[in-house]
Amino acid sequence: MKQNKPGFNPALKFVIKFLCLFALFYGFYILFLAITSHEGKLYSPFLDEHLNFISWLRYTLIESSAGILNLLGYQTKTTTYQMLVVGHNIIHVGYDCLGFGVMCFFSAFVIAYPGVLKVKLYFFIPGLVCIQLLNLSRFILLALYWRHTTVYISDHHTIFNIVTYLIIAISLYFYTRYQDRAVNQATL
Repeated sequence: MKQNKPGFNPALKFVIKFLCLFALFYGFYILFLAITSHEGKLYSPFLDEHLNFISWLRYTLIESSAGILNLLGYQTKTTTYQMLVVGHNIIHVGYDCLGFGVMCFFSAFVIAYPGVLKVKLYFFIPGLVCIQLLNLSRFILLALYWRHTTVYISDHHTIFNIVTYLIIAISLYFYTRYQDRAVNQATL
């Protein structure tokens, strides 16, 4: 009589898959950043000029923020890396402002969590869009209200990450519950 082999712990499988996907996504981002950076030894002019999704996202966020502020009656001026709201603030949009770490975390979680592919797709795209809408809101609020002082009280990146990760945690809680129900119904 054969003994059943104990199965691989599903929670451990998820954690390993999640960590590998996160490392893959974030590693790809860092590598692409190095390839499209003029100062880097790996610089690729073709990728920088034609396939630079990092620059596209920065451009989209800056111009969308400026467009919304213009609709609200503010005068803005933009460059590749900055947005100035006349009479208010100038914000510099660096690489760490784009939310790629948060998006890599979210993407890795959604893909790694076992469940129905259709549900993953319905959750994945709107989730990434929501992360960038939060980012867009942050840019607008910073441009209008943030005052940098020499006294270090808070860092807007840390505040953004805390708020975003809390929202993601809440949404992932409901996502996992929904996925679990979908999987249980599919197996019946």
